[in-house]
Amino acid sequence: MSVELHDVLSRVWENLIERPSGPLAFRFMLQPAMSTALAVRDGVRDARRGTPPYLWSIVFDGGNRMAHVRHGLRATSKVILLAIVLDIAYQTMVLDEFYPGEALIVGVTLGFVPYVLIRGLAARFARLLKPGRNGL
Repeated sequence: MSVELHDVLSRVWENLIERPSGPLAFRFMLQPAMSTALAVRDGVRDARRGTPPYLWSIVFDGGNRMAHVRHGLRATSKVILLAIVLDIAYQTMVLDEFYPGEALIVGVTLGFVPYVLIRGLAARFARLLKPGRNGL
């Protein structure tokens, strides 16, 4: 690994680690919570429609993988955009610079990752709680 790449990766890692304790730290709770709410909504909808769990579809439904990813990105686009905008504000306030790659990493991590992880779980719980199933 070249020295420049190592320096860039070190800077990115240090900057990302410091973000949750700095200004605008509330976004590290708010944005995953918003993404989770969207995932629960869509997971319950998946359960009603009888569609497979979301992450399962992304991993194993190669023919429709990109359609599933696009749907998730559309559902979380406002959360991701808000995360990116708030990270830009953080970077300009604290770092006095702007690193677009870092803002994108933060936006996707806070906005899309929780959605992907929780949507399938929400669908499974909704199926378990569905009236008429297993005597409930």
